[in-house]
Amino acid sequence: MVSMTENEGSVVDEETFSVRRTIRIAAPIDKVWQAVTEPEHISRWFGHTVLEGTGVGATGMMTFPNDGSVPLRVEAREEMRLISYRWGNGDAASERPEIVDEATSTVFTFTLDELADGTQLTVVETGFDRTSDPAANLESHRTGWEIELDKLVALLEGDA
Repeated sequence: MVSMTENEGSVVDEETFSVRRTIRIAAPIDKVWQAVTEPEHISRWFGHTVLEGTGVGATGMMTFPNDGSVPLRVEAREEMRLISYRWGNGDAASERPEIVDEATSTVFTFTLDELADGTQLTVVETGFDRTSDPAANLESHRTGWEIELDKLVALLEGDA
């Protein structure tokens, strides 16, 4: 049995309405990059993801078994270094649920740094000040990133 890397939890910054978590993964940067950029790999540890296209502006949906679907759009991408997604968080009913509502959406960015023994991954999610209940949404996403990124570590280190 492979021992999973222990990582610190997520941190909420109430002044900037953001959630941040930095983790270490005992896996090469290319495997981590695939896991956070390719829909078939994202779907293995996060929500079931479908994207039309791969670059900035690509759109799609992420579906969670108990929470339904949310629209998703790639906002920024620097190969093997950074990918940023904007996603709807169900705050406001929309006539077009497949479109990301800029007024109420949040943005999460994965930044990767190569380490001698694996990869450091930092996620920062911002924009909670635009949501209907910033404090509750910050807390929900703080715990969500802990759960989801722990699944990512288990997946990648189990495959190593």
